[in-house]
Amino acid sequence: MRIVMKFGGTSVSTGEKIRNVANIVRDNIRIGHEVVVVVSAMGDITNQLIEEAEKVENGNEEKIQEFIKKLFEKHANVIDVSIKNKNLKEETKLEVKKIIDELKKILTGICYVGELTLKTKDQVLSFGERLSALIVSSTLKDHELESHYFTGKEAGIVTDSKFGEANPLMNFTTHQIIQRIDPLIEKRIIPVITGYIAANQNGIVTTLGRGGSDYTATILGVALDVDEVWIWTDVDGIMTSDPKIIKEAKTLAGLSYGEAAEMAIFGAKAMHPRALEPVIKKHIPVRIRNVFNPKNSGTLISEGAEVESKEVVKAIALINDVSMINIKGARMVGAPGSYAKIFDILGKNKINIMMVSTAVSEANISIIIRRSQLERAMSILEIALLGRNLGNEVTAEEYVSVIAVMGANMKGSLGVASRIFTSVAKKDINIMMIAQGSSELNISFVVKEKDGAAAVSSIHEEFNLSK
Repeated sequence: MRIVMKFGGTSVSTGEKIRNVANIVRDNIRIGHEVVVVVSAMGDITNQLIEEAEKVENGNEEKIQEFIKKLFEKHANVIDVSIKNKNLKEETKLEVKKIIDELKKILTGICYVGELTLKTKDQVLSFGERLSALIVSSTLKDHELESHYFTGKEAGIVTDSKFGEANPLMNFTTHQIIQRIDPLIEKRIIPVITGYIAANQNGIVTTLGRGGSDYTATILGVALDVDEVWIWTDVDGIMTSDPKIIKEAKTLAGLSYGEAAEMAIFGAKAMHPRALEPVIKKHIPVRIRNVFNPKNSGTLISEGAEVESKEVVKAIALINDVSMINIKGARMVGAPGSYAKIFDILGKNKINIMMVSTAVSEANISIIIRRSQLERAMSILEIALLGRNLGNEVTAEEYVSVIAVMGANMKGSLGVASRIFTSVAKKDINIMMIAQGSSELNISFVVKEKDGAAAVSSIHEEFNLSK
């Protein structure tokens, strides 16, 4: 098989873990697979980079040297464990120092200019992946494997200039990846490529936004026409529910692309829907696997026979840290654009609406937002809506949870909603809000936060998901 393997931050956060990654790659090479590796930055390095950039924007130049020193020490300590060959160890440290010196110049520039643009932020964020890719590639060499590391830009991933969340230009990208990466694979050289990073047509660094490293893996998978993309994480796959809530939760053997997208949106350890787009078009399967339990085959995300199952409901997610806002007003009835104005007001203030429900009477609308944004949303809505005579009353329920019940076979299956709501009612739990999309892959509803875990448990039991 030809496989793209993506390793996340937890998989490469220490020297021991990077050696484990190298062992996994070596084992797959030995049985005849062709492997392309994609890596994220180590642990929380990405967060550290952006925090430092924001600090120096305010003129804290004296902090730069201290940060650079700590960053080098952290990566040098990892190299000391991950690489045994002394010459290779020192060569890798020298390369790491060169990369970090380049970062120092950029941070100093931000400090003097006093401005951190999206374009500059992308440059700063790229260093985490650049450092981890170099170390992983060197560790593969230490395992007597031929390897070469690339940034996403060097690999040939070209995007538009939407810094922070760039979109790949797939035709141009595919052409360049085939030219630059395919010949290495044919020679049994393992390419190690930075996740998350690309470049626009002028060669300026861009990043791919949320799920960026997964996105890099699927872009490469499509361009190189691989058999599968493997996303290595710290769990055995995608589960029927959170095992912290349901001890009997099971790993799902297979999911459709649509199911996986729904689950990712609701916080399951699946791929971001954006990252799934390339492989859906080319029908390339994606497998979620555990880097600490490589014998487990994980969860396969695909379409067709591979994911056919009899289960109506496959998984249940619980989303906490959310609040519900209710807007009521007779003035909204028959007033075109009243809902649009609500969404526009929140959107302009960067408040994301996670869920919406409204009555056909048009007299009220309920929305779910992140709890951290509740106070700001309430004040904005009261001032804007009441001032425009769009609503008579704006109220909130601060402590609520969203339950999302998912499964492709829910579509066209009679009585699913009835079974869900009956099982919840048997636990004396009141449902405050309901929403279902036309895809019928997902039924979401809102309960008091104190009832969330019990609601998940009752549905899990009703559909025998532990068996």
